[in-house]
Amino acid sequence: MTTNNLAEKSATENGVYDLAVQSVRELNQALHDQRHQLTCTEWKVLNPKGQHNIAVGVDKKLTIDIQGHAGYYCAGMNKEADITVHGHAGQGVAENMMSGTVRVKGNASSSAGATAHGGLLIIEGDAGSRCGISMKGVDIVVKGSVGHMSCFMGQAGILAVCGDAGDALGDSLYEAHIYVKGSVKSLGADCIEKEMRPEHIEELTALFERAGVTDQDPKDFKRYGSARQLYNFKVDNAAAY
Repeated sequence: MTTNNLAEKSATENGVYDLAVQSVRELNQALHDQRHQLTCTEWKVLNPKGQHNIAVGVDKKLTIDIQGHAGYYCAGMNKEADITVHGHAGQGVAENMMSGTVRVKGNASSSAGATAHGGLLIIEGDAGSRCGISMKGVDIVVKGSVGHMSCFMGQAGILAVCGDAGDALGDSLYEAHIYVKGSVKSLGADCIEKEMRPEHIEELTALFERAGVTDQDPKDFKRYGSARQLYNFKVDNAAAY
């Protein structure tokens, strides 16, 4: 067995991958292999240094700690795994996630949780533009603020923002639920403020419990949703399409 093979076998057995020595491709292949033969459930990724596509396409209930900053599409297409980024994350973190949990200890760039169908994404800092774009069932908690066009075409799931929201929040929204504690710069087409009823307090309370958020009171948040005026084409509203 070659030195490289020995190193790969050892890494697979103890779950520690050093990306200063090994490649992201080797890491992802080892994570994908766990679906067929589970050898390790707890993984640690050292020296990520902003590399792209870390822990993409994981399809097994694993715990993965990324010890540093991650680049584009970290934890994309995640299924079942619990992934933590101990730093900031680039564009598209948890993109198209199906289930599991992804937690970013720092800030996230644009399109966090884009098109995600399920699971839970927690961003402990701020998120850039288009957070939750076209979300299809994922729940997203941002402890800081979000940029413009967040939850654009949001179809299902919850976006909870503990800070402020930028321009055009919820533009062309379907049935995703949006909660914001701070100010909203502007609402997008067909997004309106709605009444915060007891069932929404319960929904947000349960979400914060899942996300481990203990310093927020759901009663301090406002709710936003679809006015349902863009579901069917109306010639009088043509300019809004």
